[in-house]
Amino acid sequence: MKTPHIWDTYSDQPEVIKDKNYKRIMRRKSFTSILKTVATSLIIVPFSLVMTPFIGRKKIISSDFFSIGIDFQREPQLSLELIDELDLKRVLVRFKLWEMESLNELKEFLLKVKDKKIILKIMQDRENIIDSKLLETNLDNIFSTLDNLVNIYEIGTTINRAKWGFFSVDEYNYFYKTAYDLKTKKFPNITLIGSGVIDFEYHFTAHTLFNFFKYKYDGISALLYVDRRGAPENLQMGFSLSDKIALLSTMVWLSPKTKQVLHITETNWPISNTAPYAPTSEVECVDEQTYADFMLRYHLLAFASQQVDSISWHQLIAPGYGLIDNRDGIKYYPAFQTYKYMVQTLQNAQFLRLDIKREYYILQCLINENLLQIHWSTKETTLKNEDYFSIFSRDGEVIDDEILQIGSSPIYIYINNP
Repeated sequence: MKTPHIWDTYSDQPEVIKDKNYKRIMRRKSFTSILKTVATSLIIVPFSLVMTPFIGRKKIISSDFFSIGIDFQREPQLSLELIDELDLKRVLVRFKLWEMESLNELKEFLLKVKDKKIILKIMQDRENIIDSKLLETNLDNIFSTLDNLVNIYEIGTTINRAKWGFFSVDEYNYFYKTAYDLKTKKFPNITLIGSGVIDFEYHFTAHTLFNFFKYKYDGISALLYVDRRGAPENLQMGFSLSDKIALLSTMVWLSPKTKQVLHITETNWPISNTAPYAPTSEVECVDEQTYADFMLRYHLLAFASQQVDSISWHQLIAPGYGLIDNRDGIKYYPAFQTYKYMVQTLQNAQFLRLDIKREYYILQCLINENLLQIHWSTKETTLKNEDYFSIFSRDGEVIDDEILQIGSSPIYIYINNP
């Protein structure tokens, strides 16, 4: 990665481009593509809104739904141990195109997790965007070296942020087409997902899904953050997380360019008092307990949609937004146990329904033929404990109180035969 694009090793993302004149020049060069984005979204987004009620649910494989993001160069041995402890079936690993010299190191790591389903997020730099031959060479090397070790390749990421190298959707379309053409010529059995739009900015998504470029997706990736709105149930322009997923899923179903597969390949909340490791300002940050609550509720709402094939939480070890802080030794955030119990409990769950009444949520599912209800509320309330309840906290601790406190932290209630 070369200036004016600079990688921030603290927050694991590029720094904001400080050269405003450079950004202005690049935007002008991309004016035609920007017009296409606007025109496409003005047609596709309203039509998708109309069609949303008519798109049915899929049957999601719960064991494949849970995935965690991994930096294979950060605490690699501990990462391997924690993947086993969490008993995950799927893992997402990031790889930087500007660090091709680390490809063999990545291969050695993947060989140690070859029993897992791997999503490889291939992250771009400006050099690989503007030089299609360089990109083709690098992708050819990646696909050849990692043959049979990767289940899904995510081509590009965060395409609607200039600091990540793309200044228009058409630049991304050419970028993805290079990968797709290489697949059709040499690697017909690999799986490619793309789009890679961050946040609720579906006008960019529309342009990646509806265009005249000759390529196909095997599925769509989205970095569906909602942290700037606080809780996952909070509204943005009238849309909750559930609404955003429903609209995005509808766009995927309507697009002729992709299979009806949707992966959320990145999301989290930043943690308070962790600057400069937090990827946002302190305004968006939450405390450790709230982080755990929001993380669990995000997964529950996405699982209830029955439209998301997997969520890759970003990420396992990261002081500013992960499950573990490795700044001064190893510190487990509360969210680690929350995540572990969630996966342990739900990885074989059969979803039944989600009931919402006056900001009180009840997700119901079957666990080995036993009925499980998960309760939470955005307003503090209570529920009477019953003799036929078996109750566990957000982190898996037994609760036997006569009056149950229902609030931000979801609780697991097994309904036994009375």
